[in-house]
Amino acid sequence: MHARYVDGITIRPLRDGDTTAVAAVLERLGDTSRARRFGGAKPRLSERELAALARVDGDHHVLLAYVEDDPRPVAMAQLAREGRTAEVACAVADAYQRRGVGSVLTRELAADARAAGITAIHATVAGDNPQAVALLTRCAKTLEVTWSGGAREFVVGLTADAA
Repeated sequence: MHARYVDGITIRPLRDGDTTAVAAVLERLGDTSRARRFGGAKPRLSERELAALARVDGDHHVLLAYVEDDPRPVAMAQLAREGRTAEVACAVADAYQRRGVGSVLTRELAADARAAGITAIHATVAGDNPQAVALLTRCAKTLEVTWSGGAREFVVGLTADAA
């Protein structure tokens, strides 16, 4: 995939091992956003954790989002394939939340997943994160939700016309 421009947002795939881009997004997350993304307090990531998040191969796909007049990435969405399903996660810089960046990124990631033959995505979402719930719901043909502690486990069935 090459870079594409969608609804005022430039989306490009992460290059394998590009920990600088991953760190640039994560640096822009406040404490609440970090806790929601990582399931608890996470003031910094180790080099090993950054490398894992920057892994791109046949089973790992990462998209970055950029907006005009900001040279650093403002969001990232990750997909880790597990056969015909995949785990997904998304992080949007605090200054760009509620501006549609997460919606565009999630829609594009779901489209890439469908194109790769993935029929369902799953995600763990903090119980206090209604924006993530809305993003996942919009991609769903079918939706299963279970609670595990203070988090919701989503299994989202994909279809060619969802998003």
